[in-house]
Amino acid sequence: MINTSAKQGIILMNLGSPDSTEVKDVRRYLMEFLMDGRVIDYPYPWRLLLVGGIIVPFRAPKSAAAYRSIWTEGGSPLIVITQQLQEAVQQQMEAPVEIAMRYGNPSVATAYNNLMKRLPSLEEVIAVPLYPHFAMSSYETAVEHAKTIHKKGKYPFSLSFIKPFYNEPNYLQAMEESIIPYLQQDYDHILFSYHGVPQRHIHKSDITGNHCLKTENCCQTDSPAHAFCYRHQCFETTRLLTQKLNIPESRYSISFQSRLGKGWLEPFTDIRLAELPKEGKKKIAVLCPAFVSDCLETLEEIAVEGKETFLHAGGESFTFIPCINTDAAWVNTITSWMKAYAKGERSMILQ
Repeated sequence: MINTSAKQGIILMNLGSPDSTEVKDVRRYLMEFLMDGRVIDYPYPWRLLLVGGIIVPFRAPKSAAAYRSIWTEGGSPLIVITQQLQEAVQQQMEAPVEIAMRYGNPSVATAYNNLMKRLPSLEEVIAVPLYPHFAMSSYETAVEHAKTIHKKGKYPFSLSFIKPFYNEPNYLQAMEESIIPYLQQDYDHILFSYHGVPQRHIHKSDITGNHCLKTENCCQTDSPAHAFCYRHQCFETTRLLTQKLNIPESRYSISFQSRLGKGWLEPFTDIRLAELPKEGKKKIAVLCPAFVSDCLETLEEIAVEGKETFLHAGGESFTFIPCINTDAAWVNTITSWMKAYAKGERSMILQ
């Protein structure tokens, strides 16, 4: 068991889910999620009109039906898996481990309060945003929200965060181990499907102001912008994984899913799934490395809808590769970061 500090706590931060599959709960969740200015980054009045007047009324019933198709006895798969991850990490840690969702429950404040109840002498919290890649609408909003709640609540402990880990060796090893069993099957092509973001988010995160999406090979050209470039980090995860797995360039590609409108990163996953059979790639495997926990976007959008799209277009075999969820290597990766921090190594920590 790893003893980080007698006065330290850990929070695993994930995206969140509705409290139930009832339309009212899904509507409440979508309002919180889509009204986040780092998700839909329009001025508040326009965002409220768009989200409250158009997107949520139209989307909530459909999303509720989608959630019902994957819901478990324990609730939302994402929540259940994150709870299981918490339990697995806790078994290896002396420091108390809690979970928090950016949207919905349990909240960040609940996690803070639970840690303080479990450890009255709490002096430091290390938060682990469960997002491998930096994006305004995932990693950044989780970190900034946690900071805001920490400041507003005047909590007495310090707060630190694990950096995006898209290229971290232990994470990549965990991913490799989870993928290998599926590569024993016969396949023509592997599709790396990442969650999409608007191109304007990539521009806004460009700290140089003049690099991202300026040239075709901007993600392969060294730049300080890459520390905050979601697109580059997705490409880098794919490059490193395919190298480790010895997958040639001709047998894999990248796409982006879950778009809400025009101007998002391309190519789009749903379109690529319809095109691949026509290109002779009729036996494919699909994985979603932007997620570490299976959720609506993987279990329903890819494993169900994506499979149907591919097979309807003439595909013959569709294999969905699950997220790393609670794989032992992934649990060990998280605890290895905590162990390194306890020894004074700060390379994975963002203050």
